Amino acid sequence: MVHIPAISDNATPQDILKRGVESAQGKVALACSFSVEDVVIIDMARTLGLEIGVFALDTGRLNEETYEVADAVADRYRVKIDWYFPQREAVEKLEREKGLFSFRESLKNRHECCHIRKVEPLGRALKGLAGWITGLRREQSVTRTDLTPIELDEVNGGILKINPLLEWTEEQVWDYAKARRIPTNRLHKEGYPSIGCAPCTRPVAPGEHPRTGRWWWENPEHKECGLHRR
Repeated sequence: MVHIPAISDNATPQDILKRGVESAQGKVALACSFSVEDVVIIDMARTLGLEIGVFALDTGRLNEETYEVADAVADRYRVKIDWYFPQREAVEKLEREKGLFSFRESLKNRHECCHIRKVEPLGRALKGLAGWITGLRREQSVTRTDLTPIELDEVNGGILKINPLLEWTEEQVWDYAKARRIPTNRLHKEGYPSIGCAPCTRPVAPGEHPRTGRWWWENPEHKECGLHRR
């Protein structure tokens, strides 16, 4: 049975990351979207000498800038990135029957698109893993307030889910990124605090919530793609 370690209130992201990887007692990988949070975690893991894998979901609708930072990360850290793609037949059927922008017509349609392009590939990526790491932070969304630093992911086979940056603020993330001079997506400097698929992401105005630019036509409580179901 997987053991969930106790985490103290003053634990650092490095503490959480190390304890989580050790507790998984098996292969652990980071689900990487190449956000600043994810690259920070890669840098921390390398600094700590932790052996973790890195995988990414290529939805077929990512920004060019995301591929650029992925290439920079692979070069900087000499890391092999395992890319997972949606099933070709499912994408073709969706676009033939509902067009290219069906996800803007209803929440149901958007969930369908996210399931095809993200959730199903994630399931394949997690097969054989004892744990996975995310860049989730509590302040990012109203849907993430009840997360814990290390938890049991019952939806994905009962493996460990490690959220080392959960309690960090955006300022803390960027302070680390700047101090370590890590590769970052240049869209962040253009007003994109949260970056997903190109048609579902836009820049936010100063003072707006970071997730305002994701699925901006939906209510805040719906702004998840299904990767982090509980």
